[in-house]
Amino acid sequence: MKYVVVLGDGMADRPIAELGGKTPLEYAKTPTMDKLSAGGEIGMVHTIPDGMKPGSDTANLSVLGYNPRKYYSGRSPLEALSIGVDMKPTDIALRTNIVTISEDDVPFEEQTIIDHSSSEIATEDAAVLLDAVRKELEDDTYKFYVGTSYRHLLIWDKGEVVELVQPHDVLTQKIGPNLPKDAKLLEMMKKSYEILKDHPINIERKKKGLNPANCCWFWGAGTRPALSSFEDKTNKSGAMISAVDLLKGIAVGSSMKVITVDGANGGLETNYEGKADAAVDVLTKDGYDFVYIHVEAPDEMGHQGSVEKKVKSIEYLDERLIKRVVEGLEKAGEDFRMAVLPDHPTPIEIRTHSSESVPYIIYDSTKVADNTWRYNEREGEASGNFIPQGHDLIDYLFSGDEKYKQ
Repeated sequence: MKYVVVLGDGMADRPIAELGGKTPLEYAKTPTMDKLSAGGEIGMVHTIPDGMKPGSDTANLSVLGYNPRKYYSGRSPLEALSIGVDMKPTDIALRTNIVTISEDDVPFEEQTIIDHSSSEIATEDAAVLLDAVRKELEDDTYKFYVGTSYRHLLIWDKGEVVELVQPHDVLTQKIGPNLPKDAKLLEMMKKSYEILKDHPINIERKKKGLNPANCCWFWGAGTRPALSSFEDKTNKSGAMISAVDLLKGIAVGSSMKVITVDGANGGLETNYEGKADAAVDVLTKDGYDFVYIHVEAPDEMGHQGSVEKKVKSIEYLDERLIKRVVEGLEKAGEDFRMAVLPDHPTPIEIRTHSSESVPYIIYDSTKVADNTWRYNEREGEASGNFIPQGHDLIDYLFSGDEKYKQ
């Protein structure tokens, strides 16, 4: 038996008037997910522990079977593992987004945050910009590291886990109330704006109608993580496929195989087919038991507030990835169990994460049911099936029992 999790980041949502009161999952054409729902089990799972912030860090740890209350030490340290930063016990890691602020002729604090991803800037351009910041601001205490797209890293030697605001939580708001209270971090953000706003790359971006990547934004501070081995914990060999450093870092920390797919970029036009083929290969050719396929696009489209693109990202996930994985495993003659779910909702109306439970599918190719379920939030709720703690889902998938089924 092979095991698969397909994680559509931020895929869940709330009813949208523009879609006739449907969610993007309800509105999207998803014949493969609907077929898996009809042939398997659907329900709701609560991935965010009560009282914890809804984020891809806590939620994906949960889906992988790691109780965030025990294992979570901050988002950025997990990304540091992916980048290859060997954190000292006294290091603090901070996520460093290169964001877009408004460039109005007002004091820095009066600017507005426009885009947390700078139009999903390419890693190559972001690396040049971060290097310009590094030359001016880096010293023995603060070190910058290049990540992927707009997502980068600052390591603060002998630092503190300070309270910081996630940029995607305050889109369209004035930045003043959301800036760091730490004087040095605030100073570096201000200086990064002066360094980047007239950089040649940003001048060209504005000419092309793209948002300039004009300011560093620090958030997600944390200490070095200590995850247990996924294989020791589950007795299953596991592999991770994701374009996002956070997920790669979780995989590194839990000693899973990390698979890099050319053209996988965390955006709407990521390489869905390449991810699907890599997943089938690692299970059928390399002999792994389990693969976790993470797709960032629905979350990014939710943050952008684009209904059309979020629907399209879900349809791409269904047609270009899930269908291809199912057909690949069937062609190889492999029995498999597959779970499909979001990590958390990223509702269009708020353009950030929320903590509601999310719909799941669990499909077993060896015992196909004959139901009429379609995969979406409304029918997941209607099923009555509920997993109250997200970190129990992976054992539920592996065991094949039906203890959460009504």
